[in-house]
Amino acid sequence: MTDHDSPSRFLSLRFGALCAFVLAAALMRWLPHPPNVAPIGAMALFGGALFARKSVAIAMVFAAMLLGDLLLGFRPVPIVYLAFAGVVGVGFLLRTNRGPWRIAGASVAGSVLFFVVTNFAVWAGGALFPKTFAGLVACFVAAIPFFHNTLLGDAFFAAVLFGGFALAEQRFPALRLARTPQ
Repeated sequence: MTDHDSPSRFLSLRFGALCAFVLAAALMRWLPHPPNVAPIGAMALFGGALFARKSVAIAMVFAAMLLGDLLLGFRPVPIVYLAFAGVVGVGFLLRTNRGPWRIAGASVAGSVLFFVVTNFAVWAGGALFPKTFAGLVACFVAAIPFFHNTLLGDAFFAAVLFGGFALAEQRFPALRLARTPQ
């Protein structure tokens, strides 16, 4: 094995490519888009599935989200980051098998997780809805119109990220990772 083919060079190429995909997803937030059709959920799922280390997956997704939030002038909201940490966790379930149907199912699961966590937080921490079961139901019902766009956006961007990286792995075999954890 030459230095050109060293495992560390391979890992740095793959890591760099994964970072580029995550950064590209984060930058897509600047493109005009319908409400709740954004790449962040898919980016979290993608990061959880493909970064070799779980801690790196969470750190990279959070760094990309934070960078995007700061550049867009948004104030980071901890519950949103917590919800996306859960989506990264859903991505962990794709580490050994990233078939299209599993990715589609994980995308829906991530969307549902984000919906439940963030809307529960709106109900629990806000003044818009009474702190009763009926108020909780009203909060979730009020959020349903936005959920459709979240599902569509997460599915679309998951297809772009996972499909794009699969194509990159085919085109550049050096990006392929043996199925052994690191």
